Amino acid sequence: MLAQTDFMEILIKVAQFLLSLSLLIILHEWGHYITARIFKTRVEKFYLFFDAWGKKLFSFKKGDTEYGIGWLPLGGYVKISGMIDESMDKEQMKLPPKDYEFRSKPAWQRLIIMLGGVAVNLILGILIYIMIIHVWGEDYVKPEEVKYGFAVNEVFKEYGFQDGDKILKIDGDTPFDVSDVNKMLFLRNIKSLSVKHPDGTQETIALPEDIGSIMWEKGVLHPFNERLLTEIDTVVPNSPAFKAGIQKNDIILAVNEKPIDYWNEFMTSVTSEEFMLSILRDKDSINISLTPEYNKKEKKYAIGVYPTIKDAIKINHKEYSLTESIKRGNELGITTLKDFIYQFKYVFTKKGASEVGGFIAIGNIFPATWSWPSFWSITALLSIMLGFMNLLPIPALDGGHALFVLFEMLTGKKPSDKFLEYAQIVGFVILMGILLLANGNDIYKLIKAWL
Repeated sequence: MLAQTDFMEILIKVAQFLLSLSLLIILHEWGHYITARIFKTRVEKFYLFFDAWGKKLFSFKKGDTEYGIGWLPLGGYVKISGMIDESMDKEQMKLPPKDYEFRSKPAWQRLIIMLGGVAVNLILGILIYIMIIHVWGEDYVKPEEVKYGFAVNEVFKEYGFQDGDKILKIDGDTPFDVSDVNKMLFLRNIKSLSVKHPDGTQETIALPEDIGSIMWEKGVLHPFNERLLTEIDTVVPNSPAFKAGIQKNDIILAVNEKPIDYWNEFMTSVTSEEFMLSILRDKDSINISLTPEYNKKEKKYAIGVYPTIKDAIKINHKEYSLTESIKRGNELGITTLKDFIYQFKYVFTKKGASEVGGFIAIGNIFPATWSWPSFWSITALLSIMLGFMNLLPIPALDGGHALFVLFEMLTGKKPSDKFLEYAQIVGFVILMGILLLANGNDIYKLIKAWL
C-alpha cells in the first residue's frame, strides 16, 4: 500500500506531466491550425486528447471548427478538410475538391501547414529557455570549486583517472559548468579531459573514440560524481540504518575496521554481507553491526543512508539581462536539440529497445515537489523532443506528411489518395507498436520493482 507521502508525490508528478503535456499538445496543434487558417484552409476539429469512438469530455463549435477535449490522453489533433489523417475520412476524399480544402492548396502551402506544429515546438522550447534564464538565472560549478574532486567509476580508472581528480578542461576548453561533464561525455564526442590528480600533478587523458557508446553499453552514465565526505545527512525510515540507531550527522569512520574517508569508498564496501560500521557521534566512537537490504529502486544493496553535500562543491549563480538571456536561451535550445538527436542513435541498439520509456518514464522526470523552474525546464526539453520526433519521416507523423509533399514538389507527381491511405495505416501501426513497446517497458520495470 502506498504511503500518503508517496501518493502525494505521485499526484504532483502526474499534475505536472498533464499540465506540460496539455500545453505542448495545444500549442503544437495550434501551429497546424494557424498556418491552415493563414492559407484559408478549413479546420474541422481542434482537440486536446483523442475523442476515440466519438466520445469526448467537452466540446463547442465556433465558425467551421469544433473545439474539444477527448477522453483518451494520447495526444491531440486538428482535422483539416481534404487531408488524409488520423480520422481516415474516405468519404470526404471521394467528393470533388473544394477550394478551402488542404488538397486544393499549392504544395508549398501544404508543406508549411504540415511543419507548423514542429516549428512551434522548437520555437517554444527556445522561448521557455530564454524565460527561465531571464527569470531565475543559472547555477554553475567552476572546475576548481569541486572541493574534494570527483569520485571516479572503475571503468574510467582504466583510462588513468583517479578518485579525487579535479576536471580542469574538456577538449582543451574550461567548462562553464563542470557538473555537466557526464552529459558531455555521453552526448558530445569528447576526445580528452585535462585533470589535476590528488597529488597535484596535471594530466591530459585521451578518451576512446566513441566514449558515449562505451558508457551506454557498460551502463556507466555517471562516471564522475562529486566526492563527498562520510557525514550522514538522511536516514531512511525503517531501513537497516534506522533500526540500528544511526542518526543524522553521524560520521562514518570505518567498515570492518578499514578506515573510510569518502562516501564512494563506503558505497563500494557495502555488499549483501553483514558488516561492522564504526561511526563518530559528537565525540564518541560507536561500532554497529548491520546487514544491508536490497534496494529495488536503486538496484543495489544499501543500509538506507545518504550523505551531506555541504562544502563538497560551491554552486555559483549568474543573472542575465534580457539581451543576454536571448543569447543564452538560444544556445541552450540548440544544444538540447543537438544532444537529443545524438542520443537518438542509442534507441537502435539492442539495449536501447529495452530502455525506451513511455508515459510513466516521462512523468518520472518531473520532481516530487512542485518547482516552477524544474517544470519549465522539463517542458522546454519535452517541447524540443516533441518537435524532433514529429519531424521523423514516418507516415502519420508530420514528417511523413511533409516527406510526401516534398516528393511532389521535387518530382511534380502527387501520391495517389489510395497510397496515402495505406501509408497512413502503416504509419499508425508503427506508432502503436512504438507506443506499446515504450509503455510496456514502463509497466515491466514497475512490476519488476515491486517483486
